[in-house]
Amino acid sequence: MADGVSDMITRIRNAVKNQSPFVNILDSKLNRSILDAMAREGYIWSHEALAEAKGVIRVTLKYAADGGAVVRHLQRVSRPGCRVYSTVDKLPQVLQGLGVCIVSTNKGVLSSREARQQRVGGEVLFVLW
Repeated sequence: MADGVSDMITRIRNAVKNQSPFVNILDSKLNRSILDAMAREGYIWSHEALAEAKGVIRVTLKYAADGGAVVRHLQRVSRPGCRVYSTVDKLPQVLQGLGVCIVSTNKGVLSSREARQQRVGGEVLFVLW
């Protein structure tokens, strides 16, 4: 697979569309870091490596009390063929602060809010709200 991040985004998007309580994602260090950032921002409940299936992470998706999904939109920004980098001052403001960007920085994978607090820029992986 050429792009593991796009595969993860597509799997989450499809699981949310089907209102699945969880989704299985291929395990990689980058995917775990992205899921940590999503959990810190409150878009997923948790993620854990499955013991019975090596190389797979089970992500528990978060839904609102009325049954609506917390993750409403996921869009890839930086792709392997066209990388998108941003300084801290030019990080995209998603829905005037209601959404976040996931950014790969030299301090790890952070949300745009965390990147602004730590004053670091980096590669804008995707946006979500």
